Amino acid sequence: MQASHDKSATGPDDVAIDLEGFLPYRLSVLSNTVSSAIAGAYARRFGLTIPEWRIIAVLGRFPHIAAREVAEKTAMDKVAVSRAVNRLRSAGLVDHEIAAADRRRSVLALSEPGQALLCEIAPMAMAYEARLLEGFNQKERLLLEKSLLKLMKRASEIGPIGEEPPFQAPSSVRTE
Repeated sequence: MQASHDKSATGPDDVAIDLEGFLPYRLSVLSNTVSSAIAGAYARRFGLTIPEWRIIAVLGRFPHIAAREVAEKTAMDKVAVSRAVNRLRSAGLVDHEIAAADRRRSVLALSEPGQALLCEIAPMAMAYEARLLEGFNQKERLLLEKSLLKLMKRASEIGPIGEEPPFQAPSSVRTE
């Protein structure tokens, strides 16, 4: 018996996503490309991984916060943050302290060597960002910043896939 080819059936070609045009994919590839490029320099020169560098940067900007808050600010998995924090603590770059305001809460802070490392890395990071944005004029940079903020806000509003409300036609489309 020969299999019939029902044109009305949905096949792989009907549900394939054009990844090159799919915004979440493109943002992910861009993020990975930029992170990998800069992380290579951090790894060679300082022996740091991407999560370790992000934690150092966050603690430099927001000292005395809990690991949970570091995970939120970096959008990294709590397990990845925990592992990276443990490596940074073992290397003497991060201190684990009891919060002064709430003795039940532990917080993280850069140690003196961690601060010194941040002072060495920060200029490299800023120089990389400047090179990345060289082809953008001021108007384009402002538009990029505004667009990124808008995308972050929207992503936060809609949350994870599968948790959104059922599709509704936009109010401008009549469904009568």
